[in-house]
Amino acid sequence: MPDRNQVVPRASSLESLLLPGHWARMVWGYVERQNMSRLYAGIKAVEGGPGRPAIAPEILFALWLFATWEGVGSARRLEQLTGEDDAYRGICGGVDVNYHTLADFRHEVEAMDELLTDSISSLMAAGAVKLKAVAQDGMRVRASAGAASFRREDKLKDHLETARKRVAQLKAYVDDPVGESPRKQAAQRRAAEEREAYLEAALARLPELAAIKKKPGQKPEDARRSTTDAEATVMKMGDGGFRPVYHIEFGRDTASQVIVGVDVVTTGSDMGQMVPMVEQVVDRCGRAPDDWLMDGGFPAHDQMDSVTTPTRVMAPVPKPKAKKTTTDETAGHEAAGDVSVTPKVAVDPHQRKPGDSTAVGDWRERMGTDEAKALDKARAATAECVNAQARNLGLVLLPVRGVTFPRQSRGLSICEPLKAAKQGR
Repeated sequence: MPDRNQVVPRASSLESLLLPGHWARMVWGYVERQNMSRLYAGIKAVEGGPGRPAIAPEILFALWLFATWEGVGSARRLEQLTGEDDAYRGICGGVDVNYHTLADFRHEVEAMDELLTDSISSLMAAGAVKLKAVAQDGMRVRASAGAASFRREDKLKDHLETARKRVAQLKAYVDDPVGESPRKQAAQRRAAEEREAYLEAALARLPELAAIKKKPGQKPEDARRSTTDAEATVMKMGDGGFRPVYHIEFGRDTASQVIVGVDVVTTGSDMGQMVPMVEQVVDRCGRAPDDWLMDGGFPAHDQMDSVTTPTRVMAPVPKPKAKKTTTDETAGHEAAGDVSVTPKVAVDPHQRKPGDSTAVGDWRERMGTDEAKALDKARAATAECVNAQARNLGLVLLPVRGVTFPRQSRGLSICEPLKAAKQGR
């Protein structure tokens, strides 16, 4: 009978643990070709100087890229995998990595943006991304803030006062010879200061939220902010429930489904998000796409007028309500209260309206063509497919607080060009 408890010594290298076509090998090959100069510029411990040798940025970037592809978003879980999984061990190559270093690396936002730009530029040079049409859509992702952590202004002020007293109390303990150890005191003080900062940020954002929630002719609604994530906003989800979320906007090339733009906003509406995304794609790719595809929630007239790049806006025109007409024959019936005989005239949504700007009028007429209808189908297929892929890769709950995080979406954005290269697109 087999004895599986027996320890068998084996001589093997980390290189031999992975098959030739393993996904981790491709990730590492991709990372080796990237420009990491911005990440190396932040390293202070250099050869010949004081300090512990720093971990190569290539290792940290490759670990997060591979982890994102497998739906891992926790730095602690990633640290465990570097000691258990051969793929992660192979990427580390014998270098020990702790969760704190992994968590800190995710805050390199500008470096991630540069890497995404370089990846897209390479795919455009190879002809894999033609940028003929870009589809923009948003998805709501659950924030790390608890649903019960939202407080109104008076409660936030009470909590802030308590937090400030706690910070002052901990600072007074520094010189206490019989107090806690210096390390524990520093940790307690850091936690108290972080809570104080969260509460101050929550109070600072209350006027902004109150302005958003204000409705004409109604009593102002009390705004609330989370005590743990001031930038998270409660929004309505697809299942009808309300949860604290972030609104992540993606811009995708429709032909390759490669993400060419990503942004995070704290408002639930897509309206007003077109211009920032167009500008980002132009800066990242060097030019605007031929067509910009959106759903019906995006087209604001002022946004269309603001887009100065040579791109055609493709978004469904809202169907207007039919207008009632009054004639001499029907006027008597209306006076008697009988409105059933009042005829209604259908309004063509694709006709220019009085007061339309040139851009808005062109958009109305353009959306009545067969070409526009065909492009709208491509928009829906691309946007929903990329959203589904993002969910499958773990973009369901953000593990870190703050609007500057949603890094998982940025890591996912870099995964898409890498996937396109793997599939030979």
